[in-house]
Amino acid sequence: MADALKIGVAGLGTVGASLVRIIQDRQESLAVACGRSIEITAVSARNRDKDRGLDLTGPIWFDDPVEMAKDADIEVLVELIGGADGAARATVETALERGLHVVTANKALLAESGVELAAAAEIEGSSVEFRGRRCRWYSSNQGDA
Repeated sequence: MADALKIGVAGLGTVGASLVRIIQDRQESLAVACGRSIEITAVSARNRDKDRGLDLTGPIWFDDPVEMAKDADIEVLVELIGGADGAARATVETALERGLHVVTANKALLAESGVELAAAAEIEGSSVEFRGRRCRWYSSNQGDA
């Protein structure tokens, strides 16, 4: 099997913590389904001390999500911070500048800057992906939704 897919998660609220929990709980079945294991190697959130009911001893903790996007040993950044500007936008832009793939649930960010972010991803040969309840949006290099 191929090397593990290394993921960084920015934002450990309800959605981010649930994502980490699912990946941790379903490691084996995800590896079979994906053809490689998935490993969360970096995380970032505002409050390091909050009890999320997760084992976060493995991933490297970053207090600043932009620093995580710039320096972490990851291939994919999952942005779950929220908001159209500020940390969410800066984190995604930094990840794309580095050539990382980005997955986000941030509708506000995509509504305001989706075309611009997709263009930045295309320049670097990466992608910005979003999955909502009823829609799927990809950067232009991934085909039509």
